[in-house]
Amino acid sequence: MAKVGKKYSEAAKLVDRSKTYTIEEAVALVKKASFEKFDASVEVSYNLNVDPRHADQQIRGAMVLPNGTGRTQRVCVIATGPQEQEAKDAGADYVGGKEMIEQISKGWFEFDVLVAIPSMMGELGKLGRLLGPKGLMPNPKTGTVTMDVKKAVEDIKKGKVEYRVDKEGNINLLIGKVSFDEEKLVENFKAINDTILRARPAAVKGAFVKNCTISSTMGPGVKVGA
Repeated sequence: MAKVGKKYSEAAKLVDRSKTYTIEEAVALVKKASFEKFDASVEVSYNLNVDPRHADQQIRGAMVLPNGTGRTQRVCVIATGPQEQEAKDAGADYVGGKEMIEQISKGWFEFDVLVAIPSMMGELGKLGRLLGPKGLMPNPKTGTVTMDVKKAVEDIKKGKVEYRVDKEGNINLLIGKVSFDEEKLVENFKAINDTILRARPAAVKGAFVKNCTISSTMGPGVKVGA
């Protein structure tokens, strides 16, 4: 059996693992059980009754959280022409065309999100083996392949999060920081939860959400009724 630290053990005692909490109760518990000395992230984890091998059950998208994530995202935009200046004006951290793609091809990854205009995807697509495993390849479904780079950059800076189901049917994403007011974490969770529930594939029979928990970075998970 894996050993756990004393602080985690004490925090875990606060949570009844046999109970499903309301989101308001769960958020209060997560904040109370957080023992990290830094401002820990708060994350939600779903296990869904889907089979991602089927195209209609590959749940993926993006949304802007009502209260942001509390995390500063470094945005790199691959664009030319008017969109290049629009990206700079919108607050993108790095902007460029083929020279930026060349820089990335050599192992430069000083950014968290990559946005590109459609005409640059042919060149950028050649870096699929580099960007894919890191989850950095721009995609129209998440709004990162677009001509409206201004909106894309602004949304990311406001607290946009991407979600994508993995091969085991799991989705994990950030909903804020432990330092957030409880009301803001609850609001962020409800916005995400509504989005996930609306994405239920028609082919799914029975319960869609098999399990849903929220937790701080190193704290115990708290089961939530989604």
